[in-house]
Amino acid sequence: MQVNGAVAEGFEPVGEAFAANFRTLGERGAALAVYRDGHRVVDLWGGTRDIDGTLPWERGTAQIVRSATKGVVSAALLLLHQRGELDLDAPVRTYWPEYKAAGKEHTRVRDLLAHRAGVPVLDRPLTPAEAADPDLAAAAVAAQAPVWEPGTAHGYHAQTFSWLTGELVRRVTGRSAGAWIAEHLAGPAAADFWLGLPAAEAHRVGRVGRLQAPEPAGALRVRPKRAVADAYADPNSLTRRAFAAITPLPDENDPAYRAAVLPASNGIATADGLARVYAALIGEVDGGTRLFTPDTVELARGERSAGPDRVLVVPTRFGLGPMLHGTASPLLSPGSFGHPGRGGALGFADPESGIAFGYVTNGFRSSVTADPRAQALVRAVRTALAG
Repeated sequence: MQVNGAVAEGFEPVGEAFAANFRTLGERGAALAVYRDGHRVVDLWGGTRDIDGTLPWERGTAQIVRSATKGVVSAALLLLHQRGELDLDAPVRTYWPEYKAAGKEHTRVRDLLAHRAGVPVLDRPLTPAEAADPDLAAAAVAAQAPVWEPGTAHGYHAQTFSWLTGELVRRVTGRSAGAWIAEHLAGPAAADFWLGLPAAEAHRVGRVGRLQAPEPAGALRVRPKRAVADAYADPNSLTRRAFAAITPLPDENDPAYRAAVLPASNGIATADGLARVYAALIGEVDGGTRLFTPDTVELARGERSAGPDRVLVVPTRFGLGPMLHGTASPLLSPGSFGHPGRGGALGFADPESGIAFGYVTNGFRSSVTADPRAQALVRAVRTALAG
């Protein structure tokens, strides 16, 4: 398997780790981009563009990034706050009056972003077609009673984050989250990132699927803790219900699904596009405009939720939208912020080192927040910086 692209001097360990993922972790097709201080230092791709095909992955091949989308829509809401259009301390009902139903009248915008809103589940799950209807889906989540008092605990809003954040963007701007991100975030960053895939870009996107990767030679098989395994096995648990808020699971290769705007789960990006978004949040990229002020960076990565997650069961950490470095999702350093995609993709920024990272793949594994392939690449970046 040939790895294409280049790494800057000093980042050779990252290239080695990327190639090793194909040899030892069953990688089928993937790309990686890393920026430092706004300049690309890693640009790699290899394998096939489709998990079930033979055509080669090309520079510019894009893939669905699942929950890595959450980091980007969170950045959009923080940009709206930075511009004075969104008050993080205001009740959500200020912008979305219908949301006050069923005991949610005191839920603040910051509760929603930090996975503290208490609505990770829907009593009646939505079909894929219903989930893609912004009016219907927003009405469903607005009517939902919280499963804990908003603001008092946190739990990963795996699917409902789509309609919580998407409707907030619509109410504040009058536009879909995808359209607003295209103009005000992805556009200024010159990033190949789409939330609601345009038909003109569909030819660039590969087919994704499940990947059964071999264990590294000599490694012990890691088994999930009993509490975690039980939570995923129990159809009545918050864990299962949160991920099943869309039932049946959508076909992620369906053009209709890719064209929908689901900010929790269906962003599509190149590795370079995902990395460029984060690079532009923390600094100028190739002489372009920086998107976040230093104060907004601190809002993004300041801890707002930490400890046992009522949905994921394991301890998690969140800022105002982004997932933060922790045992459940190790990033580059304690100051990093970003978001993984279940079983694969990862995007984040590390302001102290100036690193922005984007990894996309066509093969999704069973991991939720810490895919072994992405983690191998993060460790390699850490090694390169220590070099």
